[in-house]
Amino acid sequence: MLEVGANRAHLVALALAAAPLQMPGISFVTSSPSASPTLSKPAAGAELFDQSALSALAERLVEAAKRAGADAADAVALRGISQGVEVRDGRVEESERSEGDDVGLRVLVGQRQAVVSTNDIGGDGIARLAERAVAMARVAPVDKYVGLADSALLAKNFPDLDLLDPDIPEVAELERRAREAEAAGLAVKGVTKSGGASASAGIGGMVLVTSAGFHGSYLRSSQAISMTAISGEGTSMERDYDYTSAPHAADLEKPDVVGRVAGERAVARTNPRKVVTSKVPVVYDPRVSSSLVGHLVGAVNGASIARKTSFLKDKLGAQLFASNIRIIDDPLRKRGLRSQSFDAEGVEVKKLAIVDGGVLTTWLLDSATARELGLKTTGHAHRGVSSSPSPGPYNLHLEPGEVTPEELIGDIKQGFYVTDLIGSGVNGVTGDYSRGASGFWIENGKITYPVSEVTLAGHLLDMFRSMAVANNLEFRYGVNAPTVRIEGLTLGGR
Repeated sequence: MLEVGANRAHLVALALAAAPLQMPGISFVTSSPSASPTLSKPAAGAELFDQSALSALAERLVEAAKRAGADAADAVALRGISQGVEVRDGRVEESERSEGDDVGLRVLVGQRQAVVSTNDIGGDGIARLAERAVAMARVAPVDKYVGLADSALLAKNFPDLDLLDPDIPEVAELERRAREAEAAGLAVKGVTKSGGASASAGIGGMVLVTSAGFHGSYLRSSQAISMTAISGEGTSMERDYDYTSAPHAADLEKPDVVGRVAGERAVARTNPRKVVTSKVPVVYDPRVSSSLVGHLVGAVNGASIARKTSFLKDKLGAQLFASNIRIIDDPLRKRGLRSQSFDAEGVEVKKLAIVDGGVLTTWLLDSATARELGLKTTGHAHRGVSSSPSPGPYNLHLEPGEVTPEELIGDIKQGFYVTDLIGSGVNGVTGDYSRGASGFWIENGKITYPVSEVTLAGHLLDMFRSMAVANNLEFRYGVNAPTVRIEGLTLGGR
């Protein structure tokens, strides 16, 4: 398979950070409820952990590009192997194993660039791929902002972020985890059936080589457990879920905890009521409060700023939040789901306060968007094998406040506690916010009955200004936030 691209403005940014189980180009070789392939430690060990062959391939690609006439080039090679099991009613419903290597080559001829990718290089394939890429670049549109990263900014130190758990579970262990999670969910009183449970594990790696002399690589593992529980019968059924994911098995929630929480959540949603349209305080559960951080970070992405398609395009240095609000991006957090020691251009990464004291302090930039804005890259380049670099975040979190969730809710006479959001009705250009939601009604400072089929509406700038946070931050996802309270959202009901 060969994929090509030529113009940065038309390439989609693919974040490498979150899940090696979702790397582009991986081909499934087994998918069967009866055949359960084993991700054995010997096979996953020496072959997968050794990236020397991928490194040599990336180096040869860069050298071939220079010989073919490129002024500069970089090559990225991705490796992924994963296995997942899905269980329903105690039986394995699906078992999948995938593995694959993919490489991408970016070449620059003057101020023109092209990107090609493949997962099949044999014979004289390296030379032909490089020649094709250079030929494409010569006829590509001029982009005065393209280019490799400034050599002075390249990473020289690669701290151990403890991202690799070498003890990859075999299929029998994955089946055990999924069955245990499902059994715990079904054991919750009021749960009527299972929506399925799953467990997965894998390892993914990246190698980056540039003609400027950078050579970096990393490996990370990923393991996950999830369960969906259903309560009620017929048209009164409600469902909810829980999941856990981490690079290391030791950091996962226990399967029975995942199942029990899923079951309890599903039962709590039974017999939801409708509420009338009103303007009330809205409290976001940590499971959904991270979405508010995501809306901010999407709006401060350098690509949106350069295109002037962000409602925050004129807000750098502005006080957007209360003075106690800090939002952090930390690529160097040990065992983080999106941690890495260099970005997709080889630039050194560092912990960054995107919002500090309530003030928006920075955009997220790669080299090209930084040049376009007259700034310096912040080391936030991401890419896949078939795309040029584009900015994106790493491990995001909203720092906790000082009050408990109970204190945050305590003075609310009438309000809404959100546990689930539906749809993506947020306009990044205008900042208008509209999301379907379900959760629980708040009366006199207490969470009471379940509520469904409502709409939350407001404007993100107003929401940011009124944001208050609790002290219950936990690091469970790629984006993490404590319980969050927003004043005066419009709740659309009956």
